[in-house]
Amino acid sequence: VQLQASGGGLVQTGGSLRLSCAASGRTFSDYSMGWFRQAPGKEREFVTAISWSGGSTYYTDSVKGRFTISRDNAKKTVYLQMNSPKPEDTAVYYCAAKFCSGDYYIQYRDLYDYWGQGTQVTVSS
Repeated sequence: VQLQASGGGLVQTGGSLRLSCAASGRTFSDYSMGWFRQAPGKEREFVTAISWSGGSTYYTDSVKGRFTISRDNAKKTVYLQMNSPKPEDTAVYYCAAKFCSGDYYIQYRDLYDYWGQGTQVTVSS
């Protein structure tokens, strides 16, 4: 699976931004998908994940109520809608894919099989 993240950029606090991650290769609907982020000098951290049906999602506490993950299996794309971003959300955002035998999400970074190249999100106050 090849992943291509896009949609990053500069956004003001209180604005919105939507990231996309397009997949190619194997059957997209067999994969749980996740978004991670890495700020300068910090480790890559989990943001959110979604099961292959889209029926189950999970968010890290700091983005609950502000970010929304979704997917379109027909388009082989997963999205991250970022509403009311904060300066502390500034980071490179990565999408990741994990082959799953069941319909569940994966929140652990080291379990993911494939990674996109990352897209920079900068939030200004």
